[in-house]
Amino acid sequence: MSEFEHERKTTGCATHGAFPANAQPIKHSLSIVQVVTWLMSSLMVLLSVNAEAVPAFARQTGQNCLACHAGGQFPELTPYGRMFKLTGYTIGERTVPISGMAVLTANKVKVNDPAAGHTQDGTLTFNTGSLFIAGKITDKAGVFAQITYNNYAGDTGFSGHTGADNMDFRYADRLINSNTDLIYGVTMHNNPGVQDVWNSNPAWGYGVVPGSTGIGSAATPMLDGGLGQQVVGGGAYVYWNQTVYAELTGYRTGNGVFSFMTQGNGTQAIIKGTNPYARLALTHAWGAHNAMIGVTHLDVQQYQDPTDLTLGTDSYRDNSIDFQYQYLLDPHTVTATVTRIHETIDSATAGTLSENINSFRAKASYVYQAKYGATLSYFDVSNSVNNPGATQTGTQGWTPELFWTPLQYMRLGVQYTLFNKVNGVSSNTDGAGRKASDDNTLLFYVWGAY
Repeated sequence: MSEFEHERKTTGCATHGAFPANAQPIKHSLSIVQVVTWLMSSLMVLLSVNAEAVPAFARQTGQNCLACHAGGQFPELTPYGRMFKLTGYTIGERTVPISGMAVLTANKVKVNDPAAGHTQDGTLTFNTGSLFIAGKITDKAGVFAQITYNNYAGDTGFSGHTGADNMDFRYADRLINSNTDLIYGVTMHNNPGVQDVWNSNPAWGYGVVPGSTGIGSAATPMLDGGLGQQVVGGGAYVYWNQTVYAELTGYRTGNGVFSFMTQGNGTQAIIKGTNPYARLALTHAWGAHNAMIGVTHLDVQQYQDPTDLTLGTDSYRDNSIDFQYQYLLDPHTVTATVTRIHETIDSATAGTLSENINSFRAKASYVYQAKYGATLSYFDVSNSVNNPGATQTGTQGWTPELFWTPLQYMRLGVQYTLFNKVNGVSSNTDGAGRKASDDNTLLFYVWGAY
């Protein structure tokens, strides 16, 4: 595996959708006085706004966050929210399609590592800000496009960077008669899985803020954010009788006319030709309950070195199965999601079946009165290299979280990630006296949208 490919495979988890993949603790710290002032100002503004001053989708539909998001919390969608997305973001009246979002975070790691280029000492900092262009274009076409400023631009140092985040352009229609309810459409997007309406895959993250998936530097499958904002996909989907969902999409390198859909930070992966993605899901709703079980396949041919295409391609085959259950009856909301991804890698240099990666994630959440909530997430990512004597690695742990939503567009929360294993190390076995629990992280966040 080339150095470039190794870098791609160890960039960590994706926390996209409302939050960018490479969000990190960053340099511009705020004093306590500034933070309190900001919070009070935000509360006064939000308390005084009318129905016209809300994020774009809510403004378009005339609904609040509860209509589309389970318990009003991102990223889980309700049946109505899934229908809104499937029909191309076109429900409601055309209106101003602009929204904004900002995230403040404070990370504190049990053992800081100055050699990593930064410390996470609990200082509250401005992490990310996003601009959304989202809503109805025509009666059958709509868009969700996010552009994000990340105050930490990568592994080379502290600097701000603005680039494309998740984007999804759709055209859809619906045929209804006494026997059939058929939704069909096409989508163009820039992250495998971002188009999925159950938001049960890594494209949307498994939590609300950066750090919530806790994977750190573990190698992860392509479906786990490996191609986010580096490719462009075009595909078609159908949803029959609110029971069967099927999709077929092809991905290519996001360059040329599609460059606006990529991050543009100099680390773009280059893939060969058109790479297929297929998705099949079965759904059922009864009373206040709804459930889904689905399978996904992604096949990727990625060049080992984007600057020298003669070195050949590595082949990645990802297969996943996921399950989601929801109970939605005011004042209670319960959501449970389980996703397992198995990836096999055929390296152009190391030979067939040179590596396997398995990713298992589960998350359960409960929200009361759309204000008070708790989640518990589990992650287990393992890497197996098929070479005699090779080191097998893996990262495993838990993330409990508590949050409070005092207003529809403001959320405060705290989460603690406990590592059982980090890159194969569970105790003092790495030769430097370091153990997995040294990476345990306490995260406080303030999220706001307008």
